[in-house]
Amino acid sequence: MASPTGSEPPPFTERHAALRAEIRAFVEAELRPHASEWEEARWFPDDVFGKLAARGWLGLKYGPDADWVADAVFAEELARCGSGGLAAGIGAHTSIATPPLAKFGTPSQQERWLAPAIRGERIAALAITEPDAGSDVAGTRTHAVRVEGGWLVNGSKTYITNGVRAAFYVTAVRTRDEPGHGSLSFLVIEKGDGVSASKLEKLGWHASDTGEIAFADVFVPDDHLLGEEGRGFYLIMANFQWERLLMALGAVGSMRAGVERAIPRLAGRGQAARHAVAELATRAEAGAAITHHALRRFLDGGDAVREVTMAKLATQRASFELHDRLLSLLGPDPELERAARDSRLGPIGGGSDEIMKEILGRTMGL
Repeated sequence: MASPTGSEPPPFTERHAALRAEIRAFVEAELRPHASEWEEARWFPDDVFGKLAARGWLGLKYGPDADWVADAVFAEELARCGSGGLAAGIGAHTSIATPPLAKFGTPSQQERWLAPAIRGERIAALAITEPDAGSDVAGTRTHAVRVEGGWLVNGSKTYITNGVRAAFYVTAVRTRDEPGHGSLSFLVIEKGDGVSASKLEKLGWHASDTGEIAFADVFVPDDHLLGEEGRGFYLIMANFQWERLLMALGAVGSMRAGVERAIPRLAGRGQAARHAVAELATRAEAGAAITHHALRRFLDGGDAVREVTMAKLATQRASFELHDRLLSLLGPDPELERAARDSRLGPIGGGSDEIMKEILGRTMGL
């Protein structure tokens, strides 16, 4: 199991080990004690973002001191908070909604949206999935029509993490009538006239305000276009690898934490329990090995699609099965039950297991 103070293999350094210890201590003291309360409330306070921002953790991979490995450490340790919805809300802000602003935004766009997001002052959401099209971006129906000075947007999005609390949405829209990927663009749409958000009920991730967003004749100025018009599909693809890698890292953190917390409770329970935990610990560490290998490949700047896809495929269902097995060993336990529910999204979100298998098959020439 990973130690918050011990040495770690590359790409992690002693500095990252120190950061891991700091984040773990914060999560255990400031977040995990509130997990049940926030799950019950179906919400967590916005000031959580401010507390993280004060420690510099919302912008670890941005700016002159950008450190993607530090952001990976943050994702792993955040999984120990005891609430998948809490981790998802923070992760959606730092690792899904803001990266397109950092990569494709102009300096003025970054000053307007990215800088306050890093300061925890404005919460962001990525809005791609739609009620009829799901995550099939080629089926996007939300459309933006050219008008004087900008665009008029109509349509809807669903399953949007931070959908209710977000101050702005990095939104996939169709800016041309033609079908396919070539007519997709991204607009940053601020909450305001014509934008409505409603909360969705879910099996898990209760503390996350997953929402459905509706845009009704929303005027969006020209300078809200992110990147090039008609090049939105490439923005989506650029974001996917880190999103999937972060999901794998989160699953690794969750699996390791589950095993660590189960060991004291199962001590002295005999050979069957001992062997079961040994098997689960092996599964967690196998997930860590393949995920950290994918992280190294991603950081090298090469084509890491195969490795990242394998990492996501290997860890998501494994996380659910691990927590489900721990539940059968330990009996009724609210935190374990929550972890099992929350981990059910893993094989679906960010690309389902079936999509991961399809991608892998194609990379192998099948």
